[in-house]
Amino acid sequence: MFLINVNLVDHCQSVFDLVKIITIHTFKIFANKTIHILEVTKLSVFMKIIMSIFCCCIIFSSACAQGVASLQKMEFEKYDPVSTLVVPEHVVSHSKFPFVDVHNHQWGMPTQDLSLLIKDMDILNMKVMVNLSGGSGDNIQKGIKNVRGSYPNRFIIFANIEFKGIGQQGWTENAVKQLETDVKNGANGLKIFKNLGFNIKDKDGKRVPVNDLRLDAIWQKCGELKIPVLIHTADPKPFWDETDEHNERWMEIVTHPGRKRGADNPVAWEVLIEEQHAIFKKHRNTTFIAAHFGWYPNDLAKLGNLLDQLPNVVVEFGAVIAELGRQPIMAKQFFTKYQDRILFGKDSWVPEEYKTYFRVLETSDEYFPYHKKYHAFWRMYGLGLPDEILKKVYYKNALRIIPNIDKSLFQQ
Repeated sequence: MFLINVNLVDHCQSVFDLVKIITIHTFKIFANKTIHILEVTKLSVFMKIIMSIFCCCIIFSSACAQGVASLQKMEFEKYDPVSTLVVPEHVVSHSKFPFVDVHNHQWGMPTQDLSLLIKDMDILNMKVMVNLSGGSGDNIQKGIKNVRGSYPNRFIIFANIEFKGIGQQGWTENAVKQLETDVKNGANGLKIFKNLGFNIKDKDGKRVPVNDLRLDAIWQKCGELKIPVLIHTADPKPFWDETDEHNERWMEIVTHPGRKRGADNPVAWEVLIEEQHAIFKKHRNTTFIAAHFGWYPNDLAKLGNLLDQLPNVVVEFGAVIAELGRQPIMAKQFFTKYQDRILFGKDSWVPEEYKTYFRVLETSDEYFPYHKKYHAFWRMYGLGLPDEILKKVYYKNALRIIPNIDKSLFQQ
C-alpha cells in the first residue's frame, strides 16, 4: 500500500515533487472503498510525517535561497580572492638607481613646504621631480622662487598655456610671448593638459582641436627654445566603448561616471588621437613627450610604429604600468627596442604606489596585484629589465630631453 512507483521517484526534480507524489498516492488510498480502519490509522500517522517533511523542506529551501542570494549579491569590487600561488616576492620600496619623475603635479608649489616632499622623494630615491602644473606668469615665478630658495636642484617646473580668449585678436602672439617669458624665468618645458581637445573653446564657443592652427606658433616656439612638450590627449579608449560586461574599464566607469565619453562627448577617441599625431608630424623640430604611452600601452606594436615614424616623440608610462605588467614578454621587448625613448612617469603623487612601478620594472616577480583595483583587476608580472635599460628609463633619457637637470645627482 505504501509502495510508490519507483519510476515516478526517479523523475522528481526536487523534494517538493516527491512530497507531491506521496500526497497524491495517499489520497488515492483514501478513495479506495475497500480500505480498512487499521489502514486509516496508519495513513493518519503517515500524513503527519509527510506534513512535517513538507514544512522542513520549506524552511530548508528558504535558507538555501537566502544563502545563494547573498552570494550572488557580492559586488565585483569586493571580490578580491587571496592567491594560493607560492612564488618568490620582492617588494621594492625604492628604485635601484636614482630617478627623475617626469610626470608629477604639485599645485601648491608657490607656497608649500618642500621639505616634506623631499623627505618622501629621498625614501623613494627620486632625485628630481618634474612639476607639470607650474602655471604661467606670477604663479610659475612664485613656484620657481620657492624652489630656488630651498631645494634648487631637486625640482623642474613646466609652464602651462592659458587658453582663455583664444581666437581673439593677438591671442596667439601673446601666448607665445608669455611662454618665452616663463622659460626665461626658469620653466624647462611645457605641459598641455587633456582639456585641450576636450573642453577648451574659442571666443565663438567652438571646441578647440588639439591641432588647431592658432596653436602652431606655440609648438614651433618650443622647438626654438629647445624645451619639450609633455602632452596628454584623450583618455583610455574603453571610456568611449559601451559600459557593459565586455568593457575592461567597467569598474572605473561605474565608480567614476564622469570619465565616461562618447562619439559626441566631445568627439570620437580616434579623432582626438589623430589630432595629436598631426602636430607630432607637423612640428618635427619639437620634442613631444606623449603622456601615458600615448594611450597605446595595450597595443605596443601600434605605439612602436608611431615611434618609428616620429623620431621627435618619446613616451612616459604614468598611470599605465598595469598595462605593461600584464604583458611582460611583449613589454620587455618594447623596452629593449625603444630604451632611448621611454621616460619614468607616475602622475598622481601617492608615494606608496611607486613600489608597484619599481617591482614591474626591476623584478621578475609573478602574479602580483596593482594598487588600484578599479584601474586594473588583473595581476601583473615583472619585466626584469637589465641595469643599462633601467638607468636610461630612470634618468639618462630625462637628462637628454629635459634641460637644466643637475647631472651631478646621478651615476654616470
